[in-house]
Amino acid sequence: MKLLLLAVSTALLACTVQAAQEPEAVFNRSCGACHNGQLPMAPRKGDAAVWKPHLDKGMETLVQSVTNGLNAMPPRGLCTDCSAEDYRAAIEWMSR
Repeated sequence: MKLLLLAVSTALLACTVQAAQEPEAVFNRSCGACHNGQLPMAPRKGDAAVWKPHLDKGMETLVQSVTNGLNAMPPRGLCTDCSAEDYRAAIEWMSR
């Protein structure tokens, strides 16, 4: 019984993990230099049509791309103190 309660508690915590940083602050500090339109191959913030094919790859793939770097984007996307949840929140915020 204790094992079952521990498993359920762990699962609930995993589902409620949230970004520690505000997505807009992460964008302004780390992402905006490229995703404001200065770098043509970086999807521009707020351009849903351009973001759609990226989002279609799945959020985990996008988070891995940010974490590892992709093309001109450096590893961790210039946000060395961001968690995976921070990246998810920033991607969701940028893609709206």
